Amino acid sequence: MADDLNVTAVADWVDDRLPGLGGDVTVHRFVVGQSNPTFRLDTPAGSYVLRRKPGGVLLKSAHAVEREFAVQKALQGTGVPVPQMHLLCEDVSVIGAPFYLMDHVDGRSFDDPRLPDQTPPQRAAIIDSMNATLAAIHDVDLQAVGLSDYGPGGDYYARQIGRWVKQYRATATEEIPAMEDLITWLEANTPGDDGRRTLVHGDYRIDNLLFAKDGTDVVAVLDWELSTLGHPFADLAAVIMQWRMPPGADGRGLAGVNRAALGLPSDADFIAAYCKRRGLDGINGFGFYLAFCFFRMGAILQGVKKRGMEGNASNPEKAAKLGAYVPLFAQQGLNAAQDE
Repeated sequence: MADDLNVTAVADWVDDRLPGLGGDVTVHRFVVGQSNPTFRLDTPAGSYVLRRKPGGVLLKSAHAVEREFAVQKALQGTGVPVPQMHLLCEDVSVIGAPFYLMDHVDGRSFDDPRLPDQTPPQRAAIIDSMNATLAAIHDVDLQAVGLSDYGPGGDYYARQIGRWVKQYRATATEEIPAMEDLITWLEANTPGDDGRRTLVHGDYRIDNLLFAKDGTDVVAVLDWELSTLGHPFADLAAVIMQWRMPPGADGRGLAGVNRAALGLPSDADFIAAYCKRRGLDGINGFGFYLAFCFFRMGAILQGVKKRGMEGNASNPEKAAKLGAYVPLFAQQGLNAAQDE
């Protein structure tokens, strides 16, 4: 047993289906993130990554490592960079929860969109690669990669708002008036279904990407737990949502930052670059998509807070810190609604 992972049990299950796990294995648990516990397994044959569901009682459809595995396996060989997927174990008797194994990608991770260690041209190139990768996700041929049934049909936003309202109610620890006001506004202002239906990542932001060790290209898109088929503007708005948060270790945003001086694009420039890549004339009513993203993230962080209180979070102290941001996300959502 190492860092809450029974490596011997994993190796016994893998047997000879994946080289190296029968020999000496060094385990490192990644402490970032609050969702599915993730481990790097260094073996004589190479390094792998194992992601498993957390322990405890989980909300229905949450922490879907099976879906993470399926979508990344389907994307192998497409224009969307993902790690090489190897094995999925759905037998909870092996280590107490489903898990999967994939290659470890040796790339750079950035958790601060200000990119403090980069030059202005490097910053511009990194964010442009982030933009190009998002467009590539939304341009995936669902039929060709076998993902045409990866999510339900129908009105994506009506479905998502209904889902996250239920999730939020199930994990609420106190009443947050701004969240209630935001829910009311979203339910009253959901636009009609415009027929756009693509693969959506569901949590697209710079810290869920890996970049080349010696370059600015995205080499892996990670954390596909919230992926589904839906409306692409939700992913685009998620990027803008993150940037509107305060800068620093907790907010990880760009609010108040002189972007031009740093070589970073404005919100409008990022949206325009995305639209050009996808052949769009522009996006009307972007305030709704932004308000939706603030609400969804607030609901997610409320779930993180509840798991932390119950002792099921990967990092309980960080879970409490993130949970404290729920009212801020709700208010930001209401602010975005006024831009509608």
